[in-house]
Amino acid sequence: MKEILMQTYTVALPVLLGYIVWLLQNQKKDRDANSKGTMLLLRVQLIEYHDKYMKQGDIPSYAYENFTEMYGAYHELGGNGMITKMYEEIQELHLAKKEGGK
Repeated sequence: MKEILMQTYTVALPVLLGYIVWLLQNQKKDRDANSKGTMLLLRVQLIEYHDKYMKQGDIPSYAYENFTEMYGAYHELGGNGMITKMYEEIQELHLAKKEGGK
């Protein structure tokens, strides 16, 4: 009886572990796709904010806060590049507004 149990474990354990590895790989693919999608949506919104407020020449505090929080999330997801330049421009715009006393 003990021998049958050992044979069963010897066969079942690798199958079970293989299934667990397969599940984890699929979850990683899903997480990667979700992260990429979220990053792209954030990029679109950041570009829209940048274009809008740079044309206006100033940015309200609530919009600045939204922009910086979105940029932080975007950056944590691995995004950078042109959005970092836009972030710096928005920071300068916000500082200019503060110094101008508006």
